[in-house]
Amino acid sequence: MKQIFYLCFACSVLAHGQKSEEYYSYKKKFPNESLIRLLEEVTYRISLENDHIKITQNIKEEDLYLDQTASFNSKRSLTYSSFFDLQSIEAASLTYNGSKYKENLVKEFNQKNDLDDSFYDDTKKVSFIYPKLQEGGKTTISYSYNIKNPRFLNAFYFGDYHPIIQNKVTIIADKRIELDFKEFHTEGKNIIFEKKKKGKNMIYTWIKNNSDKYEIDPNTPNVRTFLPHIIPMIKSYEVKKEKKMVLNGISSLYDWYYSLVKDINTQEKDKDLEALVASLTVGKDNDLEKVKAIYYWTQQNIKYIAFEYALGGFIPREANDVFKKKYGDCKDNSSILSEMLSIAGLKGSLTWIGTRSIPYTYKEVPTPAVDNHMILSYENKGKTYYLDATGRYIPIEYPSSFIQGKEALVSYGKDSFKVKKVPVMPSEKNWLIDSTYVKILDQKVVGSSSTYMNGYLKGNFFYRLEDLKKEKDVLNFYNRRFSKGSNKFLIDSFKEVNKYDYDKDFIVHYNFSIQNYIQRVGDEIFINPHFNKVASLFKIKKDRKTPIEYEYKKQYTYTNTIEIPEGFTLDYLPTDIRLNNDLISVSLSYQHQGNKIICNSKTVLNFIELSLEEQKEVNKIIKKASKAYKEIIILKKQ
Repeated sequence: MKQIFYLCFACSVLAHGQKSEEYYSYKKKFPNESLIRLLEEVTYRISLENDHIKITQNIKEEDLYLDQTASFNSKRSLTYSSFFDLQSIEAASLTYNGSKYKENLVKEFNQKNDLDDSFYDDTKKVSFIYPKLQEGGKTTISYSYNIKNPRFLNAFYFGDYHPIIQNKVTIIADKRIELDFKEFHTEGKNIIFEKKKKGKNMIYTWIKNNSDKYEIDPNTPNVRTFLPHIIPMIKSYEVKKEKKMVLNGISSLYDWYYSLVKDINTQEKDKDLEALVASLTVGKDNDLEKVKAIYYWTQQNIKYIAFEYALGGFIPREANDVFKKKYGDCKDNSSILSEMLSIAGLKGSLTWIGTRSIPYTYKEVPTPAVDNHMILSYENKGKTYYLDATGRYIPIEYPSSFIQGKEALVSYGKDSFKVKKVPVMPSEKNWLIDSTYVKILDQKVVGSSSTYMNGYLKGNFFYRLEDLKKEKDVLNFYNRRFSKGSNKFLIDSFKEVNKYDYDKDFIVHYNFSIQNYIQRVGDEIFINPHFNKVASLFKIKKDRKTPIEYEYKKQYTYTNTIEIPEGFTLDYLPTDIRLNNDLISVSLSYQHQGNKIICNSKTVLNFIELSLEEQKEVNKIIKKASKAYKEIIILKKQ
């Protein structure tokens, strides 16, 4: 037994000794981290060759693994495309042998196209495995890209989801190239910047040491909204004393965009497409009704599949081709919409826009990094309609939810454009109204409800219902979405009205029961009249570290009518309350009319994104509302 003990002890000491002092130092400093990045270094070289800009990007990374999950990080991949051509890659894992690290080179790199079912582009992926990676080990990687278009310089970030010990970015640029840098969320981050002249180059350097990891909570907005980062832009360059513009403001960006779309839809119009437009617009009373008919047809019949090979990611395809194939990406949908409006004698404008994942304005970042989407704008009687046919069930008055509040770059031809602001749809445009009548039968309630929906709420229901082919699946869906009172809520039957209609309210009538919902004590009945405690669903965790994002503003209204059983009378009715601030409001009111008690509840959520301070303000209202939801009605036997 002593021999076994000494052997185990010796093995333990030996295993303990296989980790470096560096490991123990960082393990003590970051006891809860799986890995830390020791070095992240990015170097851009921007030069002029044969009167054209050449850009290379070199990246070095060194990671240290602090727990047994290291092996799960052994798989790694890099992506590249026609714009970001991968030039070289070297990678290795390092294992500590008691005195030094031993390098284990990656020898096999596997390449394949990076595709999914609804997005096709020229992105390729190189995958590999770090050999022998284990706790206390390291990985190193060095790779380089040739950036083929000077408009596509990448943003560089100072921070990640793990600690970074040293973050360094260097740009070495020919003096004849004029650069600009846009900084976001860098205030107070201790980023050291240096600019110096060396020979024919200007050298720009940024260093950030000891970056803590950034926490990610559910529904966190895109990292661009909070991670410190810098976007480099090439404004112009000089060749033979002639200044050539690249991205010198919004006009330069628009000029490039327009050069890519100016020649689309020059083919002879497809006769079948003309016939379709004629059939869609016949008998329509006005231009807006014609546009609506064309827009809804496109949403329903042109399947969204993104094809973004090289400049195909920026150039729309011919409307005739999109019509024949019945699929396309956002630019293709805009192309066919534009052509169909033209056939109808109407005018639509191609429009570039960024989704809400991109927080920049065109003035801040006049580069292709400011947008990632294309729609069609249509103007009628002083109002602009933002038509996005990549989705379905979007009424003409509504922009897509993910472009609300964003700037749109609207084309009116060569040298003519406007930057417009897409409206944020108010809460009263996205509502659910529920009217419920219940009777008390012993320990349960039975009742009937009619639920009305409109706006984005309605559209989201339709998206979910599309995939439910069997009635039992639809019933299960409604049991979850219309649940009332407790988990013993059960719908017996339902009827749908205006299903998949773009402009009319969607209505679901249903009968239900809730078992064991009533409490009886002696001659008294206790019932909570709040079958739907909506505000409580939006309570935000106090320890959240990041802003929170929602899809749209909305409001919910519930009217619950409770029939007083024969032989009972009302003994206690809660008092009305009204709670509100600029972000949220909750109102509860109660009425006694004959043998009925009517409980009205309205919740208005007037926000899309909440900062940490705003989350506290919303939670104050929700806390009070949650307390009010616990109020009960007492019925007493006569």
